[in-house]
Amino acid sequence: MYDKYLEQLEEAGKIRNLKERSINCYKNYVSYFLKYQAKPPKELTCQDVRTFLLAKKGGGLKATTLNLYNSAIRFFYRNVLHILWDDITVPRMILEHKLPTVLTVDEIDRLLEAVDDIKYKAMFATMYSSGMRVSEVIRLQYDDISRSNMQIHVRDTKNRMDRYTILSKRCLDILTQYWFEKGRPRGILFPNKFTGNYLTVSTLEQVMRFQRKQLRTVSVIALQPI
Repeated sequence: MYDKYLEQLEEAGKIRNLKERSINCYKNYVSYFLKYQAKPPKELTCQDVRTFLLAKKGGGLKATTLNLYNSAIRFFYRNVLHILWDDITVPRMILEHKLPTVLTVDEIDRLLEAVDDIKYKAMFATMYSSGMRVSEVIRLQYDDISRSNMQIHVRDTKNRMDRYTILSKRCLDILTQYWFEKGRPRGILFPNKFTGNYLTVSTLEQVMRFQRKQLRTVSVIALQPI
């Protein structure tokens, strides 16, 4: 029923050079919205969006997720339906800014020591020592690692600008160990062992959450009296 509108949304994203991941997210959010409203898209109004977001908020969604819905639907209204967007009727929600949980140097050391899989150990070491995002680490290529300059070339970043970041001696040692143990990959540095393609962000995030949970469990046990 809504396929043609989602196709137009994808086309509008491509002509504006949005990343594929952003386009797919927009399509998913807009699809949920359209199914919720269950009315012809041309009859939609900003009040419909307001009602939808309030319902989602009542269901427990956080402001960050609601703002993602806001961005996707606004893009859809403006570029596909050509409906005038009203920021007063549908404002972006104020976010609560809390400092992220940051691991201490000791916790990072213990985390790396606890990771059995050398691939994930190398990925974690690269992230923590170089300050790279998950999405950046999974897309690293072999040629992005400069041993002579002790730098990592980070391509296609969030703001679409390449940059260089530091490569520590310890991280290089772990990467070298990984490279030799995993068959010396020459293209994608951390390929999916089943497909040979890039790992997904969600895959690495799941492993990270599991390892951090394990680290905290071990820490609590260690503090308990015997």
